[in-house]
Amino acid sequence: MTAMVIAAFVMIFGLVVAASSVGFKFVEAQRKKQVIDMLHTAAGEPVVTISNLLREQEADKPHGFVARLKAFRFARHAQQQIQQAGLGWSATHLMAAMGLLCIPGLGLGAVAGFLGNRFLTAIALAAVFGFLPYMYVKKKRKKRMDTLEEQFPESLDFLSRSMRAGHAFTISLQMVGEEMADPLGQEYRTLFNEQNLGASLEAALRNFAERVPLLDVRFFTSSVLLQKQTGGNLAEILTRLAYVIRERFRLKGQVKAASAHGRLTATILTVLPLCTVGGMLMVAPGYLQGMAHDPDGKWLIGGAIFAQFLGNFFIKKIINIKV
Repeated sequence: MTAMVIAAFVMIFGLVVAASSVGFKFVEAQRKKQVIDMLHTAAGEPVVTISNLLREQEADKPHGFVARLKAFRFARHAQQQIQQAGLGWSATHLMAAMGLLCIPGLGLGAVAGFLGNRFLTAIALAAVFGFLPYMYVKKKRKKRMDTLEEQFPESLDFLSRSMRAGHAFTISLQMVGEEMADPLGQEYRTLFNEQNLGASLEAALRNFAERVPLLDVRFFTSSVLLQKQTGGNLAEILTRLAYVIRERFRLKGQVKAASAHGRLTATILTVLPLCTVGGMLMVAPGYLQGMAHDPDGKWLIGGAIFAQFLGNFFIKKIINIKV
C-alpha cells in the first residue's frame, strides 16, 4: 500500500508539473494575443453592435462535446477571474499555487486514510487543498463585484449631473474616474484612457463590460450606444437607470430578509453535526473511534461528509433567489 501511495504521489506530481508548464506556455500565448487585441482596440476594431452587449449571438457557436472542450480552458478562465478580482496575479501563479497545495493534501491523505483507503483519501484531500487558491480568487472576485455593483448607481448620477452641467460625455467619464473611489474609479479611468488613446466608444465600452461583468453595466453601455445612434437626453436616461438599479437593490434586500430563515437553517444543519462530533470526542473519546477503524464505518463517515456538502449545495440553490 505504501508503494502504491508513493507511485500515486509521483504520478500526480508529474501531472501537476506538466500542467503548470503547459499552462505557462498558454498564458504566454495569451499575453501576446492581449497585446495584439490592445493594438486592435486602439485602432478602433472590432466594431461592436448594441445587441452583442446584452446577449451574445453567435451563429456558428459550437454545441455538445466540442463546446465543452472549448469551455474547458482553465488558464483563460482563471486569468479572467483574477482580473475581475482585482489581484495582481497571473494564471501561472494561480496554477502553481494550486499544484503546490496538492502536495500537503497528498501527504495528509497518505497518513490519515479515513475514506476507506489511503489512496482515495490522498486524491480527495489533494483536490480540496488544490482548489483553495481558486476559491480565494472567487471570494475576492465576488467581494469586488458586490462593491462595484453598490458604487455603480452613484457613478451614473455623477455622470448625469456632469452632463447636465454642460460637460461632454468623455469629459464626464474622466471626472467620474477621478472622483469615484476604487475599484469603480479605476475601471472608469481605464475606460476613458482607452478611448483617449484612439479606441472607438463601442470598443471601449465593450472592454468595460467585459472587465465588469454586471447586468447593470451592460444596460449602461447599451443605453449609451443607443443614444449615440438615435439621439435623446442621455442624462435623463442615466438618471432613470440609476433609479431602476436602486429599486432592484431594495427588492434584493427584501428577498434577503425573506430568505434569512433558510440561511440560518443551512448554518445550523452544517454546524450542528460538527459540534456533535466534537462534543462526543471530548466527552467519550472511544465512542466514535471504533467507527473510524471499522471498514464499513469509514464508508459511513465518507458518506456523511458527502451528504453534508450535498445538503449545503441544495439549500444554497433554494435560498439563492435571483433578482
